[in-house]
Amino acid sequence: MVAMAVATMAPRAAAPDTPADDVRALWVTRATLSSPDAVSRMVSSARAAGFNALVVQVRGRGDAYYDSSLEPRAAELSGRPDFDPLARTIEEARAAGIQVHAWVAVNLVSSAATLPASREHIVYKNPEWLMVPRALAAELRRVDTRSPEYLGRLARWTRARSDEVEGLYASPLVPAAAAHVTAVVTELVERYELDGVHLDYVRYPGAEYDFSQAALQEFKRALRPDMSADERRTADARERLDPLAYPNLYPQRWDAFRRSRLTSLVMRVRTAVKAARPSAILSAAVIPDAQEAYDVRLQDWRTWLDQALIDVLCPMAYTPEPRLFEQQIGVASAFASGRPVWAGIGAYRLSSAETLRFIAASRRLGTSGVILFSYDALVAPPNTASTLAALGRAAFGDGSH
Repeated sequence: MVAMAVATMAPRAAAPDTPADDVRALWVTRATLSSPDAVSRMVSSARAAGFNALVVQVRGRGDAYYDSSLEPRAAELSGRPDFDPLARTIEEARAAGIQVHAWVAVNLVSSAATLPASREHIVYKNPEWLMVPRALAAELRRVDTRSPEYLGRLARWTRARSDEVEGLYASPLVPAAAAHVTAVVTELVERYELDGVHLDYVRYPGAEYDFSQAALQEFKRALRPDMSADERRTADARERLDPLAYPNLYPQRWDAFRRSRLTSLVMRVRTAVKAARPSAILSAAVIPDAQEAYDVRLQDWRTWLDQALIDVLCPMAYTPEPRLFEQQIGVASAFASGRPVWAGIGAYRLSSAETLRFIAASRRLGTSGVILFSYDALVAPPNTASTLAALGRAAFGDGSH
């Protein structure tokens, strides 16, 4: 519950100790980008509450909440053909002195419960790009990827496990899929005067993905040049009986390959962003526990920091437990070694007093800022823009930018 009883808020966080460039950001989901009035209310509310950065979800599930030539317009905008939510946000935020970062869901491209309405969506145009779980690999190998049955089986399997996986993911192991998301980001930074690009879902649903036919072939092609003739013969003989022979024979190389391709995608996106807009900040929302991210989601964000592939790390420390929150943010900040960290706070599951304590803890730990999830939850009933403003005043002082 995020209801905010203003009268019972904790004491104001120490605004005088806050650096002038301290980032005070809100994640804004695509639900708020459905109308001009909603965008205006959002920018006005953020300004009144003292936030200085908006991270707006313009690629939600392989669709566009902006003017795109590459992906279908979001179905929620169908009644407003001339409305560009991103352009409107930038225009109003600029006037308010607020930064705008384009939030891009990288690999998660569709809900499994409700498939996209547009036949131009990549789940229909390029189903061979979709990640496949190990458990479904043998079954789907017998189905033509272009058959409706292929997408149907994958969607039904995923839907039945909605507590484990958020939806359908595109695979960074497939070169065409990686090129597409890079092109999407390129289009964004070339068309809009963005302060930054924010990468989300730049991870795998779990360690048991991606066993699609295209991904397995990519691994095989990458591995064979380093194999001896005997190793090739053994693997090929095994593959005739086991379609997953290569990852089964070389599990450590398989894990390294999947991490490496994801890291390569981040590198390509960074190159595209900096080429078009050198001053733009590239940030990424990550699993806060680095080892869990590495082992389970194959998300090697420590390497991303080491190689300066991202400018800002945003650990999604959504726990309501103060000690765990401080541990996660503290470890991430220590590893970052002075590189910017925005503490991701799950305000949607906290009281206002708890949110204020987490903001204060983030400052004590030396982060470069905070980013709250999410604006939408913080103004949803029983909350209002007024309660968001009260939270901001308590956290940030007079709300000046």
